[in-house]
Amino acid sequence: SPFNCSFQAMEREVIAAFGKGEPDEIMSSAFKLKVTREDIQTLMNLCWLNDEVINFYMTLLVERSKKEGYPAVYAFSTFFYPKLVSGGYKAVRRWTRGVDLFKQDLILVPIHLRVHWALVVIDVRKKTIKYFDSMGQKGDKICEILFQYLQEESREKRNLELTFSEWTLRSMEPHEIPQQLNGSDCGVFMCKYADCISRDKPITFTQNHMPYFRRKMVWEIIHQQLL
Repeated sequence: SPFNCSFQAMEREVIAAFGKGEPDEIMSSAFKLKVTREDIQTLMNLCWLNDEVINFYMTLLVERSKKEGYPAVYAFSTFFYPKLVSGGYKAVRRWTRGVDLFKQDLILVPIHLRVHWALVVIDVRKKTIKYFDSMGQKGDKICEILFQYLQEESREKRNLELTFSEWTLRSMEPHEIPQQLNGSDCGVFMCKYADCISRDKPITFTQNHMPYFRRKMVWEIIHQQLL
């Protein structure tokens, strides 16, 4: 099984992926998504992760959630939030065709703030919308915009009003979640927040785990499977 894949074997694959080769060579293709060598190389130390890597990884989390014993997870693409902000509900109405958001346990929304990645987690079970930022910024406005989106989605798809007073919206404080100590790991922090949350596990990693997490993500994306 891939789980006894030795560290050396994993390391060899990572070195090969980070090595020379055609930038547009496809390293992984699944879920209607493609990741090229150039994309994978954003996982090299201190590079900023790009949309392709993040969207592929989020899809792996969703795939894992289909297994027994995991909460049901839906993840929006990184392109969803900017589209919602620029075009309003009607611009993204069709994004959830064939998906009932209200039957999910968790909805992950990766947020790209120009040069920074953050994550919003909508917990449908607990009626919470939480903003996770590895630089401790506040995202209260973002939570409100996503609550409004959920309201419209609920009206449109099930003809039901959401009651604002039943929901809790908040930004996680810097002391509550691990924070980055450099300017380049926000994307990895965001992916790993999503990884822990989508398993209903506490978030216990630190900045020190980042070099390993980056290499592990290379392996997981190439093999289309989470370790």
